[in-house]
Amino acid sequence: MRMSMGLQARQLQTQKLAPRMIQSMEILQLPTMALQERVEQEMSENPLLEQLESDPLAHDEGDDDYPPDKDARSENEKELVVDNDHSNQEDFERLQNMISELPNTFDESFKRSANRVSEDADRRHDLMANAVSRPESLNDFLLHQLAELDIDDDVEQMAERIISTLDARDGGYLRSPLADLMPAGHTADDLATADKALAIVQSLEPTGIAARDLSECLLMQIKPSFPHFEEMRRLIKDHLSDLAENRLPQIAKKTSYSIELIQTVRDELHGLNPKPGAAFMETYVPNVTPDIILEVDEAGDYTVRLDDDRVPQLYISEYYRRRLQDPNSSAEEREFIKNKINSAQWLIDSIEQRRSTLTKVAEAIVAHQKRFLDEGPEAIEPLKMQQIADKVGVHVTTVSRAVDDKWIQTPRGILPLKRFFVGGTQTEDGDDVAWDTIRLKLQELIDKEDKSDPHSDEKLVDELKKAGMTVARRTVTKYRKKMGIPSSRQRRDWSLVKK
Repeated sequence: MRMSMGLQARQLQTQKLAPRMIQSMEILQLPTMALQERVEQEMSENPLLEQLESDPLAHDEGDDDYPPDKDARSENEKELVVDNDHSNQEDFERLQNMISELPNTFDESFKRSANRVSEDADRRHDLMANAVSRPESLNDFLLHQLAELDIDDDVEQMAERIISTLDARDGGYLRSPLADLMPAGHTADDLATADKALAIVQSLEPTGIAARDLSECLLMQIKPSFPHFEEMRRLIKDHLSDLAENRLPQIAKKTSYSIELIQTVRDELHGLNPKPGAAFMETYVPNVTPDIILEVDEAGDYTVRLDDDRVPQLYISEYYRRRLQDPNSSAEEREFIKNKINSAQWLIDSIEQRRSTLTKVAEAIVAHQKRFLDEGPEAIEPLKMQQIADKVGVHVTTVSRAVDDKWIQTPRGILPLKRFFVGGTQTEDGDDVAWDTIRLKLQELIDKEDKSDPHSDEKLVDELKKAGMTVARRTVTKYRKKMGIPSSRQRRDWSLVKK
């Protein structure tokens, strides 16, 4: 085959998203708090954007740029959109009819209003006042205890090295061998120093810290004063895996302990802490702000309301509209204003489109899941995003963006919108049933089972089938594990088994 290089003209059809469409999708995907930040950023970058004051007296105080209600605007006060492809003669004629008492000079520097400066100052003050102080870490807590001890410098340095390897997320275990924490060519005396340093670290609070495995961690926590100290020590050292698998008869056979005694010791072991360092994990609990409020009227019907009062209401500054037609304006100035007007109008339209789309999507979701809202989780129905997309008349990706990271406040609490989308299967009668309903039924069957002879996964499949839910055994096993439910052998209560 002959290969050659050259230029060739070809005509292709490709689909590209317009910048305005991209911006609209980005705005739709933002939750309320993120949208508020985005709007504030756009206002700082675009001097043509103005915020509609919520104070009804703002216009009476002499703010000439304060726009009246849209429905009450005169012909000269209609929205202006600059289109580079047309002359916009009608809009320009409206602007020429306006009475301008503003100066003829144009300052491109954006001067923020006194109210805006005051709002920013208040916002910074609130951020500082509400800032969460950094909690003490596990390493800092241990180092503070270590500093209070009177020990040799070489032992203290090795102890500090051991502490530096402990991770609260791992429970505070020492996962590295001591030899790996020492320099190459270390001697037997160095290892002895390391063992001494480890013993000192393990003597610190919380008890069980720096253990090398679970057995050592639990042994460090039991004391001779415990009622069953010897039995606890033996079960920890020799039968920990048997306890985890609920193989109590095997333990009884090897130790000659009664089943009742083994269960008593096991219950006492459950009072120990298998991850003593986990208490120092930094847990982040997000402050959820609902994007949608679901209200119930006197007739029991649901009403969807978008909670976007915190998002500034925007309009385009009248001053720059007038500057656009000022005969003293330069070409550069006019071009700057035209571009900024387009950018501002795109943002305003995108926010309005977000409000409309999110409201319609939420209304469709609420209408489909009314039984869930009325009766609870057991009444939730299978729902796919494609169903909502078909009902609203948008693409399924639009629904996905609309519900992403959005929360709704309902009589049953604040829930993510994605919570309403669940998969499901069909009953023998052909009715759709959600997986959440199956999981609740599965939990009910396990709660009511005979603990001396718990249901196997095969038995659970049969019980679900009796309830009209046909589910495969592997599905039952998967959901049982996801729900944190042990196997039938681990659920067996050996004290109830007839001897």
